[in-house]
Amino acid sequence: MTTQNTVVLIPGLLCDRFVWGAVLAALQGRIAVEVADLSTQDNLPTMAQDTLTGFPGPLFVAGHSMGARVAMEMARLAPARVQRLALLDTGIHPLKPGEREKRAEIVAYAHAHGITSLAARWLPGMVHPDRIEDRDLMAGLTTMVERMDPDLHERQIHALMTRPDASEYVAGITCPTLLAVGRQDQWSPVAQHEEMLRRMPNATLTVIENAGHFAPVEQPAAVAELLQNWALG
Repeated sequence: MTTQNTVVLIPGLLCDRFVWGAVLAALQGRIAVEVADLSTQDNLPTMAQDTLTGFPGPLFVAGHSMGARVAMEMARLAPARVQRLALLDTGIHPLKPGEREKRAEIVAYAHAHGITSLAARWLPGMVHPDRIEDRDLMAGLTTMVERMDPDLHERQIHALMTRPDASEYVAGITCPTLLAVGRQDQWSPVAQHEEMLRRMPNATLTVIENAGHFAPVEQPAAVAELLQNWALG
């Protein structure tokens, strides 16, 4: 009997299945599809191992932002199980100078001012500048962030500040890999993905037009079609 592949979608920092809504709608009923839970762990290797344990068998793994770093860790830990990767709006660089201090400050801000204030501060820089006044888009993202809390935020920030240096191992990830990024992603820019493309032996790159860091929410139809072809093609 042939074991069927499962698609695992991994959300990023302060995100949940809302980010993957259009992709879920496109894939459900056509292939087994699940959404990972990164709400309790405080480091990327544990997030990766828990996701591998939670979803047995061969996997197609798609990650967004921090979730893509978890997806790469899964491929490093279990290369025989991760059959395909899709890495959206992400990076492979280690901790940058000054990053630790900036992230510590925003953790303190969330504890002092609450998750709604954090969302108001954080989200505008994560979308295409033209979408900041899109009330429906921003309300959906804000409601998603408000489902989180400052302690979860601190755990996930700790995971990012202690992240493995993926640049040291991505050349060894040999499964077919889709890289995708919003053209106007200011946090994880196109150049960052072009560097990943040069390092990863079986990668392709798609730039999603008119989208920032939240490309799956800003351009849901385009991302859903892209991942549908990736998962079913």
